[in-house]
Amino acid sequence: MNGQAVAEWVKKAEDNYLSALALSRRRKSPVPDVICNQCQQCVEKYLKALLVLHKAYFPKIHDLIQLEDWIARVDSEVRSIHNSLVVLNPYGIDIRYPGFEATIAEAKEAVKAMKEIRKFVRTKLRLKLK
Repeated sequence: MNGQAVAEWVKKAEDNYLSALALSRRRKSPVPDVICNQCQQCVEKYLKALLVLHKAYFPKIHDLIQLEDWIARVDSEVRSIHNSLVVLNPYGIDIRYPGFEATIAEAKEAVKAMKEIRKFVRTKLRLKLK
């Protein structure tokens, strides 16, 4: 069951990853808010896959820093991606509401952070980087 649950989280994370990449390549009508949100969603699901792998409890939260804290209880190396998590954390909820708009530069930074975290987690999960 544990392996299947990890695979399900990874599948969802990859869907967000591919969406973020596809949207980031659009030149006409860019959507930086959506790109940033997809990057955050990808990372959130990858972090949850890592927690499931370790059979660690985690509450239903979207805060990447809190998820990092839960993972650090079983794998302190997660702290190495802290700065990238900080970049993406605001894009889980705030970005979906009026008054908070991302720029194209922020979307590029979000994609970079997402790629770094994805590489870290996929390595931990012993998955190919693709």
